[in-house]
Amino acid sequence: MGKRAPSIKRMNLLYSNDTQGKYPESWYSATAEPLSAFPNLKGSKKYDICIVGAGYTGLSSALHLSNLGYSVAVLDAHRVGFGASGRNGGQLGAGQRVYQDELVNKVGENNADKMWHLANDAVSTVKEIIKTNNIDCHIKPGAATLGFNSNEVKELHNYAEYLEKRYSYKGLELLSQADCNTLCCSEKYTGGILDMNAAHLHPLRFVFGLAKAAVLAGTNIFEQSEVIQLIPGKVNRTITNAGEIQSDFVVLGCNGYLGNLETKVAAKVMPINNFIIATEPLGERTEEVLTKDIAVADTKFVVNYFRLSKDKRLLFGGGENYSYKFPKNITSTVLKPMLEIFPQLSDVKIDYAWGGTLGITRQRMPYFCRVTDTILSVSGYSGHGLGTATHAGKLISMAINGQQDGFNTMASIPIKSFPGGARYKTPLLILAMSWYALRDKLGI
Repeated sequence: MGKRAPSIKRMNLLYSNDTQGKYPESWYSATAEPLSAFPNLKGSKKYDICIVGAGYTGLSSALHLSNLGYSVAVLDAHRVGFGASGRNGGQLGAGQRVYQDELVNKVGENNADKMWHLANDAVSTVKEIIKTNNIDCHIKPGAATLGFNSNEVKELHNYAEYLEKRYSYKGLELLSQADCNTLCCSEKYTGGILDMNAAHLHPLRFVFGLAKAAVLAGTNIFEQSEVIQLIPGKVNRTITNAGEIQSDFVVLGCNGYLGNLETKVAAKVMPINNFIIATEPLGERTEEVLTKDIAVADTKFVVNYFRLSKDKRLLFGGGENYSYKFPKNITSTVLKPMLEIFPQLSDVKIDYAWGGTLGITRQRMPYFCRVTDTILSVSGYSGHGLGTATHAGKLISMAINGQQDGFNTMASIPIKSFPGGARYKTPLLILAMSWYALRDKLGI
C-alpha cells in the first residue's frame, strides 16, 4: 500500500500545527488574561466593511474604521490574536524593515522619505493606541541592533549617522565593543546601535487590547469562522462554512495564513515559520544576559532576537523552517542559537517553546495591494509586523475613507512574485534561505 495522502487540514497552515480555537502553550498565552470567546458567524449578514483576520492588521483596521462610523465585521478562523500577532518577539522597531539608504535606491528619494515618516508614525500609532485605551502590555523603551564583527558595526554606525544627517533622527546611540559588552553579556557581539525610541511589549496582551478597543468602538468579531471563498462584486461576498458577509469593502489581514484565498497576493507573500523559547525566571541572573531592560536583534540573515520578560525570563527567538509542520522539538531548535550567544545559560531550564507563521516578501517590505477597487490587502511584514501591521490598519482605514496618500506610498514598493508563483514557490525559497543560513554560519 502507498503512503496515505495528507489531509486537507494538515496541508493548511491554519491547522497543520495548531488545534482550532486553542492558543499555543506559549509564555504569552500563560500570562495574558483570555478574552471571552466571540460567536461564530452564522447566516447572512451585511456590513460596510468585512475584515478577514483578527491580528494587528485586521483589528487596527477595525478600530480605525469603527471610529470613523463604518459598520465593521472581523472574521477569524481561530481566535483573536491567534497567529503571528500573538506569538512574535514583541519588538517595536523604528524605520521600515529595509534600511532607508536601500529604500532610496529602490523607490527613489521622495517615496523613501515618505516611508521614513510613515514608519515613525507607525511607532507613534502603537504607543498612542496603548495609551488611549489603557492597554496593559508591559511596554518598555529601547531596542538594540548588534553586529558580530567590525565591518557590521561600522555599517550600523554609518547608518545611524545617515539617519541623523538625512532626517535629523537623534534617537540612535552608537555602541562600541565595550559599550555593547556592558549592555549585552555575550562575547559574540562587537558593537551596534541602541534606539530608545523603539520599544518592546507583550504582543498577545497588546492584540487583546486592540480587540477590546475595536469592540467598544462598535466592531463585531466572529471567531472560528474560516473564510473559504471570496467573491468580488458590486457587493463583495465573504463566505464561511456557516454563513457569509456581504459588504462594500473587504480587507485581507491574513499575512502568513492567507493560503490561496487570494492568489495574486499569495504569489508575492511566502509563509515561513519562526520559533521562540522562554527560560525559567532568571532572577538576579538577568545581569548575565542584559544589564538594561531592552530588546535586541542581531545582524544575521536568520536573525536572533531576545529580551527579558516582566517576570525576568529570557525570551529568545531564532531558527526558521519553510514546511507546513513545525519541528518536533522546538526547544532544541532554538536552544542551539541561544547557547551560541549565551553559553553561560547552559544550566537554565526552558519552560516554554512555541512557533508561529509569518509572511515574507522577496523585497522584505510589506505588500500593500488593491486586489480590486473595494478589496484591500496588506501582508508580508517580514518580521517587522508589530508596528507596520498596526499602522497598516490605520492606512487602510484612511484609504477606504478617501485619504489615499499613505496607502499609495506603501503600495508603490515594487514587490516581485516568488519564482513558481503561488503554487510552486516554496522549494525555491528553501534553496535561497538555506544559502543565507550557510552564510550566517560561515560569517560571510
